Amino acid sequence: MNPRILCLSWMAPLVLLQAGEPAAQSKKPNIVFILADDLGWADLGCYGSTFHETPNLDKLAGQGMRFTDAYAACAVCSPTRASIVTGKYPARLHITDWIPGRGDKPEQKLKQPDFQQFLPTDEFTIAKVLKAGGYRTAFIGKWHLGESPSYWPEHQGFDLNIAGCGHGQPPSYFSPYGFPNLTDGPKGEYLNERLTDEALKFIESSKDKQFFLYLPHYAVHTPLQSKAAVIEKYKKKASSLPACGPETFMDNGRKVRQVQNHPVYAAMVESLDESVGRIMDKLTELGLDKNTIVIFTSDNGGLSTSEGSPTSNLPLRGGKGWPYEGGVREPLLVRWPGVTRAGSVSSVPVISTDYYPTLLGMAGITKPADRELDGLSLVPVLEGKAIPERPLFWHYPHYSNQGGSPNGVVRLGDYKLIEWYEDMRTELYNLKDDPGEHHDLAGSMPGKVDQLRNLLHDWREEVNAQMPSPNPDYNSGEKKSGGKKVLATPQDS
Repeated sequence: MNPRILCLSWMAPLVLLQAGEPAAQSKKPNIVFILADDLGWADLGCYGSTFHETPNLDKLAGQGMRFTDAYAACAVCSPTRASIVTGKYPARLHITDWIPGRGDKPEQKLKQPDFQQFLPTDEFTIAKVLKAGGYRTAFIGKWHLGESPSYWPEHQGFDLNIAGCGHGQPPSYFSPYGFPNLTDGPKGEYLNERLTDEALKFIESSKDKQFFLYLPHYAVHTPLQSKAAVIEKYKKKASSLPACGPETFMDNGRKVRQVQNHPVYAAMVESLDESVGRIMDKLTELGLDKNTIVIFTSDNGGLSTSEGSPTSNLPLRGGKGWPYEGGVREPLLVRWPGVTRAGSVSSVPVISTDYYPTLLGMAGITKPADRELDGLSLVPVLEGKAIPERPLFWHYPHYSNQGGSPNGVVRLGDYKLIEWYEDMRTELYNLKDDPGEHHDLAGSMPGKVDQLRNLLHDWREEVNAQMPSPNPDYNSGEKKSGGKKVLATPQDS
């Protein structure tokens, strides 16, 4: 089939595929959506980590469906967060980097486009739709979709907003916090626990209503801070690990961590896990567990190439700020009592634009007819059924703080194409055979490269993606960041 026809034929029926049929229930289900910040695909026990301790998340995986190929819509935070609440690709929204982003530098070959610095209030967010459908809505945690209070969650459909502001990271994880809309607790109070306390209060006050709780934690984003006793626990655990070779290896001119043994990061992961456990316990205590959907995921890959590189995403390549799997593939756990089979696993590729139509399908709410969405309802998958194969897209016309350079990506089936915008060079990988993206097939499969590249280019045109331009201040004598293939195979850990 002609690639252009394939692309457009997939796009055309999107409006018809947004909402699935919910299971028969006496009342609409409550929804708890928990989002981690910078948590990597391999950071949980149920995804293979042996250093981090996540018993509550592992239990959640056993109670619902664990996705192996779930993706964030971007390798950095703000664009993914925008995609979750709108159901649209970041490229369509023109929110393509963390807000406010970093300025251009002379060593960059390309000049980054001016991108949208806030989520417009005329977007019909998932909170607005659910609220119109009878839900009480709360936002507790990290927003990072606009500096001005006029763009904060209380103006985007949320009845309650606690700590959601323009901050991309907390000034401190310990009180006093330094947030404009979170009162300080007792000195030394820990942010993860405080946000969970606020979430429990909301659940308690909403027990007789349908509610949507969006709890996007600031953890495990820097600054790396946690409770001393828990850090000490992991220091002891790290000291008892057997020697397994170097902690880092080189890839694309960057040191990449290949061992999970960071005590402070592990303590932060444990605190995140404890938060999930407390939420689940409260639902059970109030008798809400049988009619409450719980979703857990992350906004981008774990930090492995900069800012202390506190985690490893192996066996996936790369991390936050990079288009490789370690930068965009995320843990995703969904517990939907009475619908999703406990302990089930799905390898269907899904992306964060899918959450909006999925939540509408779960709640039995029809998508507004005048709203264009890029996501697909995952209700059939959660019911154990199939959905049509479709391409997934990424667009990042920026230089990341973690070393990545401007790029576009498309995945269709087992194949993934990366196009580097500095020179339009491509890389092609078969993720089924090579999830670590070690073997570039672009030179040996030109037909597949052409097919996927045409899909990517047609999609960029369809969403009016902003592209980078030549940088007039480019100094070719300076070292460039990202986009060069200098791959070293990591040692087993």
